[in-house]
Formats: sequence, structure tokens, C-alpha cells
Amino acid sequence: MNSFFKWIYFNVLKWKLVGEMPKINKMVLPVVSHTHWNDFLMGILIRNVINEQINFVGKKEIFGPLTGWFFKMMGGTPVDRGSNSNTVSAITEIFKQKNIFRLALAPEGTRKKVKDWKTGFYHIAKAAKVPICLVAFDYGKKQIVFHPPYYPSNSLEKDMSFLKKQFKGVVGKIPQYSWVNDD
Repeated sequence: MNSFFKWIYFNVLKWKLVGEMPKINKMVLPVVSHTHWNDFLMGILIRNVINEQINFVGKKEIFGPLTGWFFKMMGGTPVDRGSNSNTVSAITEIFKQKNIFRLALAPEGTRKKVKDWKTGFYHIAKAAKVPICLVAFDYGKKQIVFHPPYYPSNSLEKDMSFLKKQFKGVVGKIPQYSWVNDD
């Protein structure tokens, strides 16, 4: 099956793969630019191309009896994101409970144009004591880029500045919604 996904990715779509996903069992994978629902399909495709488990979290409501099995099969884990819950703590607990958990998420927090990122991924990585491994979905260059692991320091401002600079020029599927680093 892996050969089929590679054939689709490299020969049909004609995308490239730059770098490689680190061989680490637990990490946070911020994926930029997230501009279209199709990014989820690209994520499923690339995890099959590289033959690695990549996970995501979703509102507990989508993990109901009719759809829960599907989202769990796709690598999803439910999380309570209600007003009385601490999402960072809840996800940190998931990291503690699982032997392998590679959390992919979009730091933009939406598919629309944003001026800045949400910092939850950073706080999750710090609380779970796992590295951040940046991933670029660059539709402009037709490539997915895996960056080496980055271990957060004690300076949110310094770390976020560094992390954002790694996505300079990355174009999302809907270019006008792409996140642009103005630094």
C-alpha cells in the first residue's frame, strides 16, 4: 500500500518531499500553511508515503458513535475543549498515556488568513517535554518540508520568532489565506 501512496504523491501529484520526519515517538508537528480542508487529506497522504504514525486531536463531539471509529482509525484522539477545560493539560495527559503520539496541528488555528499564530502548540510541547518538528505544506513549490526537532527554550518570544521564520515564502492551497511572516 505504501508504494501506491508514493506513486500518487510523487508521480500523479508531482510533489517533492524535503527533509525527513525525525524518528521520535513523541513530538508536536505544527503544519503551516493551513488554508483548506484538503490539508487533512495531504496529511493522510504524506503519513502513508513516509509510513509513520501521525496523530491529531479533535473536539470530543466528532468522536461520537457514528464517526468516532473513523477519526480514531485516522490517528485522532478526542479532547474536551469546553470552557471549563484546560486543553494544554488535557493534551499533555494524552502524551503521558501513549507510547507514540506525534501531534500534528495548525498553529494558525483556522483555515482563514491570520496575522499571528496561536501558541498552544508551543505550550503543549513545553508541558509534555517533547520537541517541536515543523512541517511546511507548500503548495507553491509542491513540496512538504520536514524540519529537524526544535526544543523550546524559556523564551516564548525568541522561540516563536525563530519558528515563524522557518515558513518564509510557504504558500497554502488558497494563496491569499497563507500565513505570512512580517518579521
